[in-house]
This record gives sequence, structure tokens and C-alpha cells, in this order.
Amino acid sequence: MQFTGKIAIVTGAGQGIGEAYAKGLAGAGARVVVAELNETQGRRVAAEIVASGGEARFFPVDVGSPESTRAMAAATVDAFGGIDFLVNNAAIFHSMAVAPLISVDWEYYKRFMDVNMNGALLCVRACYEAMAKRGGGAIVNQSSTAAWMGTGYYSVAKLAVNGLTQALARELGPLKIRINAIAPGPTDTEALRSVVPEQYVKQMLAQMPLGRLGTTADMVGTCLFLLSDAAAWVTGHVLNVDGGQLMRP
Repeated sequence: MQFTGKIAIVTGAGQGIGEAYAKGLAGAGARVVVAELNETQGRRVAAEIVASGGEARFFPVDVGSPESTRAMAAATVDAFGGIDFLVNNAAIFHSMAVAPLISVDWEYYKRFMDVNMNGALLCVRACYEAMAKRGGGAIVNQSSTAAWMGTGYYSVAKLAVNGLTQALARELGPLKIRINAIAPGPTDTEALRSVVPEQYVKQMLAQMPLGRLGTTADMVGTCLFLLSDAAAWVTGHVLNVDGGQLMRP
């Protein structure tokens, strides 16, 4: 899975799994756009990629904004000449407010959904024409096993990402653009530790066949596979990377 000459955008690449995706793509030869709302973190990741011999640029993006996502895509085309891959990883999760659907602050809920659900669609809308001009491409959306667990608005957003992945697979297929999703299980990141109580994590691990937290590295190989020609006939699929947490028929 070598991506020499390919151009990839990874949103939310300033930390956690997104950072691992960006560095994994760069390590495989892709030129990477670190698209991130947090400028300090985004610039750090891009600089670390360059220092290790890769090619990367930081571009700021608010994935919940149509204008910002279009600017991200245009800046990528200006800098690198096109777009081949898009990884829609950005989401509100770190320090996420936890509240019931029936009482969560409405403005917070709308902002949450703009980022966690609509953000993937806005990024696809901003990038697909440039990808089509390159003869096609591949997209990976970041879902979660929470999509099937009914845990509030985070689950609702991730289940919507799954539906979005399937609907866009039909629309983008004729343009030779594939789109799939990764559904990570509980993964050892600062974001997980900020939201999920340690006792609940222990309970989850005790019930999982591979009874450990995932790592960001566990997700990278799957992402590279789904973007690569090795998955040339795979689209509209949601792939769990979860240590056996959920076994779906």
C-alpha cells in the first residue's frame, strides 16, 4: 500500500486517531493535508511529518462550515494540484458534554451534529469534484461502534455517518470514487479518557474477546487498506476495528 504521488486530506488530524492516519499516509508516500481546527496541534503534526521526511501542509478547517470546507479543498488543490483521498475524522468527542437527548442544550446539539454528522458530508461536497478530475479516489469516514449502542447524540451522529457512507457510495460510484467507514471500538486516546469513566472502560474490556483497548496504530492499517487499490471493489462498507466488541450479522 504505497501512495507515492497521491494527495490526502485528513480532518481532525491534530491529535489521536486522526494524527495517526495523517502520519500513516505520509509514511506510505502520500502528500498530506493536516486539516484541523486547532492551529497549534495541526501545525505540530504537519511539522513532525516533514521532520520525518514526509510532505505535509497544515490548513485550518471547521468541518461544520460549508465555506471553511470549500476553502480547505481549494487550498489543497492550489498547494498540491488535486485531491485523491479524504479521511473524514474530525468530530467533537474530546471533553464532549454528556446529556440526554431529551434535555441537551439545543444550540450545543445543533453544533455537535454540524460537526459530527454534517461535517463528513460538507467535506465530501467540497472535495468530490477535484477527486473526479483526478480520475476518481477514495474516502474513509470515521464511524464508531457507538453507532449501534444507543448512547445519546454521539451514537445518533455515528449511525448517521454509516447511512451517509452508504448513500454516498451510490452517488459517487459512477465518478469512480469509493467511500467506506471505519468503526473503532474503545481506543486508548486522550479523548476517550476525557469522556468515558475508567470503570466503564474496564467493564467493556472484560466482555471483549480481545480484552484490551485499541491503539491509534490499530486503526491505521485498516484506513490505508480502504484507501488503497487492494480495496478497489469495496464501497459503502462499515468495518469494525474493535477487538470483537460488536459482532454484527
